Amino acid sequence: MSAATPNVAASVSLSQSAAAQSLRATGARVTGARIAILSLLTKANRALSHREVEQALETAHIDRVTVYRVLDWLTSEGLAHKIADDQRIFRFSAVGRQGDAHAHFKCRVCSNVFCLPSGTAPRLKLPAGFQGDEVELTVKGVCAQCAA
Repeated sequence: MSAATPNVAASVSLSQSAAAQSLRATGARVTGARIAILSLLTKANRALSHREVEQALETAHIDRVTVYRVLDWLTSEGLAHKIADDQRIFRFSAVGRQGDAHAHFKCRVCSNVFCLPSGTAPRLKLPAGFQGDEVELTVKGVCAQCAA
């Protein structure tokens, strides 16, 4: 496991029942892969790339295609959101902790992407007749760990 990969052994087991409950609420099948991936995203302190999810769960023997499909499904069901970084690498985070409308922070040193708390995204007033669906706001700088 790389230094950038979260410690899954302790994290995943703590949130599996909460993840299963969230999955059941969708009315869809609750699978081991869905539970493991949603648990990981819920416990991660930052948004994770597909590769980071795959590496963190390599002992669970979840193949690459399944990881892609589950991440896409979680996003379509509103259980996770997807953020594209400067290199067009998608990163995923569980919905819920920060709320739906929130900003992100990308560290220029370590390249990690963090979800910022609710209320950090500005409210925009749109011109008459415009209907916004999403706002993506990413603040770039140096995270607390890299600044220390």
